[in-house]
Amino acid sequence: MREISQMWREYLNGREVGADDDFFALGGNSLTGIKIIDRVARDYGVQLSVRDFYLAQTPARVAGLIEQGRAGT
Repeated sequence: MREISQMWREYLNGREVGADDDFFALGGNSLTGIKIIDRVARDYGVQLSVRDFYLAQTPARVAGLIEQGRAGT
């Protein structure tokens, strides 16, 4: 999960990102979301849908989606 927070930080202009911080409250937008989704696919081999990413909204929940994707569930 820490890796996901750091990834978000890279795309959100270096803002501090905690496990339960909301993507949109941090200034995230659709373009940034797509970039993060692409990075997750590249780094973790998990394809998140835009919908799932936006509904997850926090690094902790996105990390959970990645774990589910890696487990094949």
